Amino acid sequence: MEVEGMKGEKRPDTATYVAAIDQGTTSTRFIVYDTAAKVVVSHQLEFTQIYPQAGDLLHMLLRIINSQYYESIVFVENQLISLGFVVCMFLEASTSTKWVEHDPMEILDTVRKAMEGALAKGKEKGLDILDNLKAIGITNQRETTVIWSRSTGKPYYNAVVWMDSRTSSICRHLEKQHPEGGRRFVSTCGLPIHPYFSATKILWLMEHVPEVKAGVESGDALFGTIDTWLIWNLTGGLNAEEPVHVTDCTNAARTMLMDLTTLQWHEPTLKDLGIPRSILPKIISNVELIGKVSEDWPFAGIQLAGCLGDQHAATLGQQCKAGEAKSTYGTGCFIVLNTGEQIVPSNHGLLTTISYKLGPDAPTNYALEGSIAIGGAAVQWLRDNLGIIKSSSEIESLAKTVNNTGGVYFVPAFSGLFAPWWRDDARGVLVGITRYTNKAHIARATLESMCYQVKEVLTSMKADAGNIEATVGGEFLLRVDGGATVNNLLMQLQADLLGSPVVRPVDIETTALGAAYAAGLAVGVWTKEQIIEQGAVQEAPTVFHSQITDDERNKRCLSWNKAVERSFGLAELDF
Repeated sequence: MEVEGMKGEKRPDTATYVAAIDQGTTSTRFIVYDTAAKVVVSHQLEFTQIYPQAGDLLHMLLRIINSQYYESIVFVENQLISLGFVVCMFLEASTSTKWVEHDPMEILDTVRKAMEGALAKGKEKGLDILDNLKAIGITNQRETTVIWSRSTGKPYYNAVVWMDSRTSSICRHLEKQHPEGGRRFVSTCGLPIHPYFSATKILWLMEHVPEVKAGVESGDALFGTIDTWLIWNLTGGLNAEEPVHVTDCTNAARTMLMDLTTLQWHEPTLKDLGIPRSILPKIISNVELIGKVSEDWPFAGIQLAGCLGDQHAATLGQQCKAGEAKSTYGTGCFIVLNTGEQIVPSNHGLLTTISYKLGPDAPTNYALEGSIAIGGAAVQWLRDNLGIIKSSSEIESLAKTVNNTGGVYFVPAFSGLFAPWWRDDARGVLVGITRYTNKAHIARATLESMCYQVKEVLTSMKADAGNIEATVGGEFLLRVDGGATVNNLLMQLQADLLGSPVVRPVDIETTALGAAYAAGLAVGVWTKEQIIEQGAVQEAPTVFHSQITDDERNKRCLSWNKAVERSFGLAELDF
């Protein structure tokens, strides 16, 4: 393969490339980087979101129309809309997101097609990516749980997605069994008992899917988060002489089953929950040679050489050292503060987890994390369920047509609230509506809802971390990434509500970049000093500074907290 030279002559493509598989909640991407960490080619595909218990909207609407709520109305853009309709749409959203599943086979298909698409685009550009690709890293949606058959290679059931809350009753049962309640396993794994984490999803599958129960009992079943499922299949799976059944320490840290100190499965917890060790993968570091891509996949023979859960990959991609924090704005919002080699327990509703471990013998960097279930998903809800916008990108221009929310506050607790509240009984509320309210106010309130949640998490982090929190020039900086950060209004609102600078890198897709860094480190394309210490591969970022007073910020945050309180205890509302 040849590429165009500076004077038009043809010359061989001798560049060095590193790639990343970024398997997210709604889409899969394959991205190829050069040694300057610049994107060379990428290909992305969305896949199906499965809601097994989605309610019948028409049936609910008819019940609303015949109810007392029909008399309550609001005016939005000169249209008469039943307040019952608005309430109904909120409950539809919360019902639809209580059970959320993915087809693991469809995910594999999107990985294959993303690889093929990137390879084809490279050929169109005259790039010899196949011969010059040194390694592939993997990053993935965390906690999402798959159990499959080692003898057939097929999943017994759909993947139960991280935001799925069907295991609430299992969590309540586990809490009641122990004096420490929801903090029963915190001292070992850093996590409270909650539907978010993989362990209770495993229990649900064992209890409710007969095939899973039989597979576990016979020794045929294998468990994995999405990273494990991808690695097992990419390295040959059923047809491999020695199937590679592994997970990395960051994904393992999100199961509720790993000891943060030893980075191994915690046998007493497994025994306590009745989860057999035999179904669990081996835990490895984030930077090491995992296995080669098998012959039946694109990029056959290329080394899989790095793996991190998505938020940990973004932390590495943002080059966060001890004391530095990042926030990723995607389907949810995820804030991670690197606490260095120190395990920091949280007294403010945060999770103690791993930041990254850059090799089998490298020190472990730990972290505090705050996870927000609904971030960008709230914008999608405005688009898909309410029809207020036609595309997600429209929300910025719509929200900018008003100077404030007009007193409207939106708490998008569609499937409960994560950090720092941990209230799975919460449901979405939109408060402060008057006849003056229009769709622009709701759009702006939706953007602010992400920012308020991030602020609450960072406030808790500062309380827990103490002197670990790093500052630059005396100011705390929040590094941001993810697709939603292209929204300048969102970033400005975030800086306003934090009262601290918000720093957006040139490449906002730092999740995939972090996975590429890990793979490149494993095969010697980059050194740790280049990535973490020198930051040599990052261009000058965009910085947003607060434009409001402390008094205005405090008043708005007080109002937001009142709205959050209104969302509690609504999970059992009956229609």
